[in-house]
Amino acid sequence: MHLDLPPKLYYSIGEVSKAFKVNASLIRFWEKEFTDLNPKKNNKGTRRYSSVDIEKLQIIHHLVKEKGYTLDGAKEQIKVLNKNFEIIKKLEKIKSTLINIKKEL
Repeated sequence: MHLDLPPKLYYSIGEVSKAFKVNASLIRFWEKEFTDLNPKKNNKGTRRYSSVDIEKLQIIHHLVKEKGYTLDGAKEQIKVLNKNFEIIKKLEKIKSTLINIKKEL
């Protein structure tokens, strides 16, 4: 899904809901359901979404709205994705170490 968001550090909930073509209340609901989604809030409670938050929302939106997952199903898929990401990071570190060893030979 292509989002029409200008490049900047933080986005308002209005900008985010418009980009995803959903109500702001759905974004707030997803925040309660998906603990990984945690935008910054100021003293007044105004939410500010970073690019990392937007990426998480894209995954949630894709799983729930496009793929038709239930919230519980989407949470399980995200756990699997996170686990796979951790494994990939570890493998990349091992690869880097092996490349360095090879260079020293």
